[in-house]
Amino acid sequence: MHHRFGDSICLYANNIICTMRTYFPVLTIAGSDSSGGAGIQADIKTMSAIGCYAMSAITSITAQNTTGVHSIMPVSPAIVADQIDMVMTDIPPLATKIGMLCNAEVASAVAERLEHYGPANLVVDPVMISTSGSVLLEKEAVETLVRRILPIATIITPNQMEAKALTGETDVTKQIAKFREMGCRNILIKGGDTDRTDFKIDVLAIEGNDEAIELRADAIDTRNTHGTGCTLSSAIASYLALGYGLPDAVKMAKLYVTHALKEGSWITTGKGHGPVNHFFSPRRLKNFNPNRKI
Repeated sequence: MHHRFGDSICLYANNIICTMRTYFPVLTIAGSDSSGGAGIQADIKTMSAIGCYAMSAITSITAQNTTGVHSIMPVSPAIVADQIDMVMTDIPPLATKIGMLCNAEVASAVAERLEHYGPANLVVDPVMISTSGSVLLEKEAVETLVRRILPIATIITPNQMEAKALTGETDVTKQIAKFREMGCRNILIKGGDTDRTDFKIDVLAIEGNDEAIELRADAIDTRNTHGTGCTLSSAIASYLALGYGLPDAVKMAKLYVTHALKEGSWITTGKGHGPVNHFFSPRRLKNFNPNRKI
């Protein structure tokens, strides 16, 4: 007796089970947002909406809402490391996204496990300051981020404020040059935090290409921008996991965020900066035969 599902055949004879299928797993290592608009919650929503299987290692617990961050409690570095170990040894992700690292101890624990496993498709969003102005990364953790995590990233996705804080430069070209000196291969400097009302322009610098690429999208008139950085980096990780090349993954992720902003622009959630609409066009969980090339 057998049942055929797509290109896989499962046989139920003499206890033989043939080709099985699996989801496209993606891991987020980041902080939790109690209001659900950013952090781990936004990451899981984004990955799920794009059709990937979302997994998480929580680095900190925040008490926050759409008006700002009230308090932060770091998770034990040992527990953070254990979470990463449990995922990596059982469901190895096809892409990993890093967000809020909180403090030096947590950042070091994450760096050590990343160095141990060497995950492919590592997207690093250097979360330092929230939209409301709250500090989300202690100064002592910045050194670990710069020295141990940025150099092993497939791509980093700072906004202009974060790029300035990390490089000391205000010019995008000089920021890219500084990131290159830090060992960064691919850099996406986001322009969503500018005051432009016509376009939002991100600048993408690809390894081996001397000329940066400008990625433009219509500016969306909305105050619902909570978690856009988390959403973008998670979308990039998701598209990389699905097998897209880096430039295409970034472009598709930017389009996803633009649609999510637009579809959530007229909804009121909370008293401050509300979330985007992650589920404007959700996909079913995609799957593939692990014995075949994706």
